[in-house]
Amino acid sequence: MTAPATAPSLQQLGLGDFDAEMQSTRRILERVPDEHWNWKPHAKSASLGDLASHVAMVIGLQNAVVRRDELDILARDGAPPAKVTSRAELLERFDATVASVRESIAAVADEAAWQRQWTFRRGDHVIFAMPRVAAFRTLGINHLVHHRGQLSVYLRLLDVPVPGMYGPSADERM
Repeated sequence: MTAPATAPSLQQLGLGDFDAEMQSTRRILERVPDEHWNWKPHAKSASLGDLASHVAMVIGLQNAVVRRDELDILARDGAPPAKVTSRAELLERFDATVASVRESIAAVADEAAWQRQWTFRRGDHVIFAMPRVAAFRTLGINHLVHHRGQLSVYLRLLDVPVPGMYGPSADERM
């Protein structure tokens, strides 16, 4: 009889999810065409470049989730990042942000730290409070996947081949 396998730690699970989603995200960001940077599908929509920039940078919120016990979106920590104006710059910032977040995740091996309460607030208003591991998934991964889905629709409308995220896309099956 073999001994039962040890369950992966919350850190290992977080790194696995993070790495898989970052690979898919980079593939879609690689397809963003510079020539359509300012294109919008609708007057109320963000431009392609702004949406792609949000996709590339939203994962930076993971640093706050992993390194702090709360994030107040009214507290402005430094100047906002400079506007991204090209795919090359987008990928450079994305890669740097991924490396930074990955280091943050790797530094938190303590299971209790992943289970500790984490709060997202807007001043005195608490948007949500949940265990850090749940905030990592909700604010970081799920939020990213939502906007990455929007970006895939933008690319489809521009007739740019969409890469598969969880298996082949219609473009890859052709």
